[in-house]
Amino acid sequence: MPPRLSDLEIQRALGSLPGWARRGEVLTKTFTFPTFSAGIDFVQRVATAADDVNHHPDIDIRYTKIICTLSTHDAGGITQNDLSLAATIESLIEK
Repeated sequence: MPPRLSDLEIQRALGSLPGWARRGEVLTKTFTFPTFSAGIDFVQRVATAADDVNHHPDIDIRYTKIICTLSTHDAGGITQNDLSLAATIESLIEK
């Protein structure tokens, strides 16, 4: 299990993760898509990437808004796994 990151480590990392925010012991970001199906396609890409690294976000689907929340439950907070997955999720947004 990876160790929890310090507050300073988390704040530094968030500088390179646009739109991601810390809320207590989780990282979160809301993504907005033009259609429901575009949001679901994004969720499928996130699910595949999460399975590949065996680290899974909480995903809340609200029509065209997708909220991803990351935390390493076994560690009781935010670890490098969460930051890495956040960066991967960023790369999955169709530009």
